[in-house]
Amino acid sequence: MTRLLIVGGSDAGISAGLRAREVAPDVEATLVVADAYPNYSICGIPYHLSGEVPDWRSLAHRSQADLEAAGLELLLCHTARQIDPAARKLTVIDPNGAEMTLAYDTLVVATGATPLRPPIAGLDSLSAAEGVHLLHTMDDTFAMADTLTRRPAERAVIVGAGYIGMEMADALSLRGLAVTVVEALPQVLPTVDPELAALVEAALAGHGVEVVTDTTVTEIRHTGRELHVSGAGGFARSADLVLVVVGVRPDTTLATAAGATIGARGALAVDRRMRTNLPGVYAAGDCVHTYHRVLDADTYLPLGTTAHKQGRVAGENAVGGERTFAGSLGTQVVKIFDLAIARTGLRHHEAAAAGLAPRTVPVTVDDHKAYYPGAQSVHVRITGDTETGRLLGVQMLGAIATGVAKRIDTAAVALYHHMSVEEISDLDLSYTPPLGSPWDVLQAAVQAWA
Repeated sequence: MTRLLIVGGSDAGISAGLRAREVAPDVEATLVVADAYPNYSICGIPYHLSGEVPDWRSLAHRSQADLEAAGLELLLCHTARQIDPAARKLTVIDPNGAEMTLAYDTLVVATGATPLRPPIAGLDSLSAAEGVHLLHTMDDTFAMADTLTRRPAERAVIVGAGYIGMEMADALSLRGLAVTVVEALPQVLPTVDPELAALVEAALAGHGVEVVTDTTVTEIRHTGRELHVSGAGGFARSADLVLVVVGVRPDTTLATAAGATIGARGALAVDRRMRTNLPGVYAAGDCVHTYHRVLDADTYLPLGTTAHKQGRVAGENAVGGERTFAGSLGTQVVKIFDLAIARTGLRHHEAAAAGLAPRTVPVTVDDHKAYYPGAQSVHVRITGDTETGRLLGVQMLGAIATGVAKRIDTAAVALYHHMSVEEISDLDLSYTPPLGSPWDVLQAAVQAWA
């Protein structure tokens, strides 16, 4: 009987355990989970803090009972300390601080990522009790919920204008806070082109969110009554709550101490079967690098969808399978108030850096026939290769009702199958005047590129 150990109880770890049990029902699958919240949706945290999902327990993809019924043994509040790959043993610290050793035949490392802590004076000395927060775990969520209800908070400064920063600007505004977002780069949402980011910034302003770009926060001070945030160029704001969300880095400490090789952007190196260089050790999720289908190379894309897929591959192979990870495209979508912003594949500068010959064309198209009431614009940016004609990437922005979240998926499928820009016009897509046009949004956009 195979003894499978999995370190990590989030997307990749749970997916690995469940898939292993599906293909090998006799496997002994044990998950070492550092906290008490296995299989919780970290992506759903902003919607709990906004009040839209009142009960935090709803964020669980599956209950503990569900996971145990599927045959997974859960060691909650246990911390993995050391891997001995030669002996195939894992040293673990239990909730009482006692050390224990677990033997394994195969091991899946799914330690995820940790939030970046920028060099801001005061950040390391101030705590959640004083209103300064990072946001990555359920414990972080409870601490922030306490700040929101205990004071109650009225003013918030968010440091970082990426996906979490934008979602939290929406969430805190919905709770009635006055929100200021500070970003060191020249635009919000650095993963989309500036032209789309400008539309997002206008939407934020329209909902009362102050946006300050090109500004680095240098200090957070607590006076006993409020927080003071200051930065470059004379930036200064007072707040009841400060949220620092400037990105994550792969958590590789456990595996690298055992001799695991580092790959792209500091993440663990794995092959497409999710194997590390250590015997019997697989890895998946936000701690590993990602094979990119368009680049045909490894990069780092810490996304929940990718973690689920990689975990499934790692779990199957850890019990004798031969599954290959098909790769990622970096397909993402984010809701900011009533807008949806999405991307898949490469942007212009990313394609150029990879040695391709990109051309990017902006197009604005109605989401459905203009004669039917309620038509709204979708802003599309198509990037294709001028030498081969191959589609390289797509970005979209529109009201939630325009179906941006699903239309970007059509582009993702085209990228997955290495289609040319012009071939997308041949796709047989659905049409009815209230929902689309004979040439759908993506098709109209690629025709403009061609």
